[in-house]
Amino acid sequence: MRLSTLRHACRNLPTPSVHQPRTGVRVFGLAKSSLPLGPSSNSQLLLRAASSVSGTTSAEKAPKLGKQTDGPGYENTISFSCRENVQRTKEEMVALQRGHPALKPTLAIIQADEDDRLLELNKKMAGKIGLNVTQICLPRECTEDEIIEEVLKLNEDPRVHGVYLHLPPASLTSRVLNTLRPEKDVDGVSDLNVGRLVRGDMNQGFIPPLANAVMELLARHDTPMEGRTVLVVGGEGPLGVALQCLMQRRGMVVLHSRRISEVLQKQANAVVLLAAGHMDVPPTWLRPGTAVIHCGSALMTDHGMEMSVVGPLTAALRMQNVVQSSSRWAQGQQYRPWTLRSLKLQPLSPVPSDIEISRAQTPKPVDQLAQEIGLLQEETEAYGRTKAKVRLSLLDRLREQPDGKYVVVAGITPTPLGEGKSTVVIGLVQALSAHLKLNSFACLRQPSQGPTFGVKGGAAGGGYAQVIPMEEFNLHLTGDIHAITAANNLVAAAIDARMLHEATQKDKALYSRLVPSVNGVRRFSPIQIARLRRLGISEIDPSALTPQEVSSFVRLDLDPAKVTWQRVVDTNDRFLRKITVGQASTEKGHVRETQFDIAVASEIMAILALADGLGDMKTRLGRMVVGSSRSGQPVTAEDLGVSGALAVLMKDAIKPTLMQTLEGSPVFVHAGPFANIAHGNSSVLADKLALKLVGEDGFVVTEAGFGADIGMEKFFNIKCRASGLRPNVVVLVATVRALKMHGGGPNVSAGSPLPREYIDENLSLVVKGCSSNLRKQIQIAHLFGVPVVVALNVFKTDTQAEIDLVCQMAKESGASDAVPCHHWARGGRGSVELAQAVKQAGSQPSHFQFLYSQETPIVEKIRMIAQKVYGADDIELSPEAQAKIDYYNQQGYGKLPICMAKTHLSLSHLPEKKGTPTGFTLPIRDIRASIGAGFIYPLVGTMSTMPGLPTRPCFYDIDLDPVTEEITGLF
Repeated sequence: MRLSTLRHACRNLPTPSVHQPRTGVRVFGLAKSSLPLGPSSNSQLLLRAASSVSGTTSAEKAPKLGKQTDGPGYENTISFSCRENVQRTKEEMVALQRGHPALKPTLAIIQADEDDRLLELNKKMAGKIGLNVTQICLPRECTEDEIIEEVLKLNEDPRVHGVYLHLPPASLTSRVLNTLRPEKDVDGVSDLNVGRLVRGDMNQGFIPPLANAVMELLARHDTPMEGRTVLVVGGEGPLGVALQCLMQRRGMVVLHSRRISEVLQKQANAVVLLAAGHMDVPPTWLRPGTAVIHCGSALMTDHGMEMSVVGPLTAALRMQNVVQSSSRWAQGQQYRPWTLRSLKLQPLSPVPSDIEISRAQTPKPVDQLAQEIGLLQEETEAYGRTKAKVRLSLLDRLREQPDGKYVVVAGITPTPLGEGKSTVVIGLVQALSAHLKLNSFACLRQPSQGPTFGVKGGAAGGGYAQVIPMEEFNLHLTGDIHAITAANNLVAAAIDARMLHEATQKDKALYSRLVPSVNGVRRFSPIQIARLRRLGISEIDPSALTPQEVSSFVRLDLDPAKVTWQRVVDTNDRFLRKITVGQASTEKGHVRETQFDIAVASEIMAILALADGLGDMKTRLGRMVVGSSRSGQPVTAEDLGVSGALAVLMKDAIKPTLMQTLEGSPVFVHAGPFANIAHGNSSVLADKLALKLVGEDGFVVTEAGFGADIGMEKFFNIKCRASGLRPNVVVLVATVRALKMHGGGPNVSAGSPLPREYIDENLSLVVKGCSSNLRKQIQIAHLFGVPVVVALNVFKTDTQAEIDLVCQMAKESGASDAVPCHHWARGGRGSVELAQAVKQAGSQPSHFQFLYSQETPIVEKIRMIAQKVYGADDIELSPEAQAKIDYYNQQGYGKLPICMAKTHLSLSHLPEKKGTPTGFTLPIRDIRASIGAGFIYPLVGTMSTMPGLPTRPCFYDIDLDPVTEEITGLF
């Protein structure tokens, strides 16, 4: 059938009901009721096995009553059909709720009519089945847009499983009908559902209840359905189309007429009257035994109520569709096997630039990717064509789904150039997905704008192991870092404003402004009531507080010298490392020194990476300590009254961003905490979502920042402690270049040519590097009981002898396996050997353990990390560090894990000490706390939280073509 025909059918849908105009919404529960069933006149009894929605018979055991013309016989037929369908649907309902106890199948009815009688019939039938009913009442003169507004709300309401449009015929326009989601269109009147019926594809569609009722009654007649001639009078809309399809599928011959015709009716074995209005059929026009089904007329029942003959049966079948819709919904909530379509790569030699490779590949639309990996339509929020936010409701939907294998990629101590952990992550996932056909997910950090425009460049991977589009990955993405910047700076503004107002106002004036009178009423906000409770004040009437209580409430008494909260910006700007604020005359001399950090160094970024949900994030944001009072008490963001606003700014940032690799494998990009003063790992939520999506036999590959001594140690002791997740495999990335450096090679610096030692074969340097740094990093992983696979990221200057030597020595040092990787030049195909090694290691038991207990004192935690991980002889605490430890113990923070702030360029605190330094004492010059994030971070040496720009930053090469809007220069 043509689409235009279907649209025409929808425009002319008949509605046999009239209702009272009402406004508002009424919700009905599960009340049971009995239904009056009306007799017919002038029609013959119909009885045989009825067609169900699936096309099978539903009344095989029904008694055949033969040919009857008396009213009670016809009434009994409909009664039997109703009872049978109601009983079957109730049984389906019980089975459905047994498997899904929390599910409450619900029918929503949009009403805009003058007569409640048919409406009440449907509500009573729903009560018999056990359905919930929600009624939306609109005035009869409501507009099309008003109806559509209600339909759109119901479309998005996950509690509603079916929608019945109980509207005047003029209101049932094609636009209204096709606004309704097909999966909730239990009357089967949208173009898509009618089209599915025409095509014979009813796995997702619905048969219109009235059409199904007619077929049920025809099936109960003595005359076989196949070969029967049926005259259909009226029915030019979706109902007529559906009925014709159903009849022809059962082998019937269908005749159509706009009006009753003696000639046509004498040819028919059955007559179906679909037209509205009362239509009498003279008995002389009918052949003996002809069945007559009157769908549109109103007949008087024994109860004095006018009702269409098939009304009760139609209502019963409508409820059957609602239960079926609920069942489909419940099935749709289950885990969905992947149907991932990999993208083909055709690697070129020599390898083009990263951006040229990215642009040469056409990514899949993100909605297609989401569908391939089992995400539901309502679980994604598209940001353009190639990226989307994923809602956290997925975790609840798949809470019973077993997790996949959890793989963390770390590295040996890197050179300043980096050793390619991100490319290894992407290459490994491409190999697992596209070549071994295993479900796999990459979880990466979001890159900061600072290095992108500074010296390092982007972080989308490189060569033929990239996240695409790389421009979108490296620039803004979905705005998470901007949200963090806004939230962080809101706290900073609140701090300075509060200190100013407290310093310039008396208690009474401050109190009247903090708790103002609005329309003559003063009341505390919820966040202010929470502060009162923390102060031990139970009173909630602002006028009832004592002067002392008022003073305690309004005075945070922040010490300007002890404010620890800084402003942030996502740009490398060395001149913001120390600033002075409050110099304007309006600030009345309240000048203080402060600084800017780079945005990814904000505690809010660390919270984003460690939170396990919106509620947890809000709680963590509230307990962030921004400074101390003059009496030495910690002051939190919740004390400032800003935590609720922070949660609002971060509500979308908490959702991971879905992207894809060059070969179409899924990637979550989420969070990117500074890897020195924070833990330097992507988010807990991204990992949890991915582990559910890949399934029990799948793999999630995530990256830890810097070397194994920093990023991996923090991944285990902080991230895994917070998430409850346990890793199965460590992939340790090494390069011949870095091993030569640790073996005694000359210094390597960004922007300078590599010395000859790194270009020419030098097995001696490789041996020394493997014996020192590589061996030590493998031992660090074994401290936590996790098997290690070494991934040697191969560069074109590496010789085969050097490659073989590294792999051999890695295995001798305790690695489960060690393999060369060529993903940069070949994509996933170049990491198949690594993927096989990871699969094998993942099948082995993991005996994961933490390095220390939470109960271990702060000093001992620091000492254990220094000695067991770094190889130090001992630690040395400065007086300031010791004082901070005493303070944190007093405040109850002693059980928090430790996040060491140390250089990533050496196992020690001295960047120039390569290999495996020994015989040193680790100095702890200061200790700070990120209470919201949930860790204490000792400062080892001097840590800069605001990078600076080099003489020639990357932005010299970045440009935009104003005609094509193409970006150049990113790498």
